[in-house]
Amino acid sequence: MADDNEIRELEQRLRDPATVRQAFTDAIQRFSEPLYWQIRRMVGNHDDADDLLQNTFMKAWSAIENFRGQASLSTWLHKIAINESLSFLERRRRTYTESIDTPEAASVAAPSHFDGEELAGRLRMAVDTLPPKQKLVFNMKYFDDMKYERISEILGTSVGALKASYHSATKKIENFFGGE
Repeated sequence: MADDNEIRELEQRLRDPATVRQAFTDAIQRFSEPLYWQIRRMVGNHDDADDLLQNTFMKAWSAIENFRGQASLSTWLHKIAINESLSFLERRRRTYTESIDTPEAASVAAPSHFDGEELAGRLRMAVDTLPPKQKLVFNMKYFDDMKYERISEILGTSVGALKASYHSATKKIENFFGGE
């Protein structure tokens, strides 16, 4: 409960011109890590994730006067981060001439013996073959362990659609591993 009260107090300070700067600094400290990992799982690269996190906070700062608390601060920041990530992925997709969905990219031979680190790497490769929105839903549910209701609030999508998207993503990942 103290956490909820702290967030509400932070949101109130963000709406007050006298305290907005310090409150925004506090918001950056509080939300940088979870937003970084959300972005990182989407783009797969530290440098890109770091840049997108900075872009997220710059966009949030430039729109801070529009934050009125209809959605929670966390939800608002996640939406900005997700939109930044999806835009980045779309730009990156347009610059590559060969899609990661090609048979050559997806037909990585499974080693006869591998450790947990190799398995984690293969899981990242499998997740990278997903369409951006499925990748996003999968990351939020599987890695962030978010409830469908929370994901629905952030993405503005029905719980049923999220469950279908997650199911499709898990099937594609299972197929990537050859139904192992």
